[in-house]
Amino acid sequence: MSTISAAAVKTLRDRTNAPMMDCKAALTEAAGDMEKAAEILRKQNKAIQDKKGARETAEGRIAAHIDEVHNVGALIEIRCESAPVAKSEHFVQLGMELARQVAEKNPKDVAELLSQPFLSKPKETVNDRIGEVVGVLRENMRPARFVRMTGQLGSYVHHDGSQGVMVQVEGPQAEPPLLRDICMHIVAKNPVAARREDVPAEVIEKEKDIARSQAAATGKPSAIVEKIAEGKMKTWFAENVLVEQPFVKDDSRTVGDMLKAAGLKLVRFARLKVGELS
Repeated sequence: MSTISAAAVKTLRDRTNAPMMDCKAALTEAAGDMEKAAEILRKQNKAIQDKKGARETAEGRIAAHIDEVHNVGALIEIRCESAPVAKSEHFVQLGMELARQVAEKNPKDVAELLSQPFLSKPKETVNDRIGEVVGVLRENMRPARFVRMTGQLGSYVHHDGSQGVMVQVEGPQAEPPLLRDICMHIVAKNPVAARREDVPAEVIEKEKDIARSQAAATGKPSAIVEKIAEGKMKTWFAENVLVEQPFVKDDSRTVGDMLKAAGLKLVRFARLKVGELS
């Protein structure tokens, strides 16, 4: 059998991202056949993936992708075992690839996402691509959840990847920095809803009961108690409803004011935080 050249090993490594020694061993086993060697590595990665599949994935990151041509976007949470891997180049790249996959291929759930042909390598599945990264980083990893949106979108992912936000607006073409700033505001202030009408009725009733109880404790006449309760609810909405929150970069205006000045109407937003339940 002919000696496996360094150039062949490099070609396989560039194609699969596998360690150099693994590439050389696969090429040796495949007698230099590049396709067979790539298949050997895929099987090895699947075995590693299966072996590590039961291990806890307590770390991870959020990734975002927006296709401005087709007005679709996605946020995705992908999980791994350790913080160093969550920050690694391979894992960050995987997150961006999976966010694009969700945006462009619209899977109905994580199971369908894993079985889809991978965008960059249609002969392989998304799960194969994840297995490739598992083979490099030697940790269990998986997509945990995702959100897909359509329309005029903006997004922001916190610098450490721990949180991400996507917002949808209607109106004239928005300046990307404005939508990014609003997404950053959402990360900072964590509103419970986009607009008053989006707050669940049971949440409003609970807050009203709390406000009335606090107002009644003042011992004032019922008419005044009702006014106090109304004031407390107004404060609660200003603290928890996105369009009514003072904008973090200019608290003299609300987020709603910022959008209105740009001729925009907020439709909805999505926020994902690593490890946080939906």
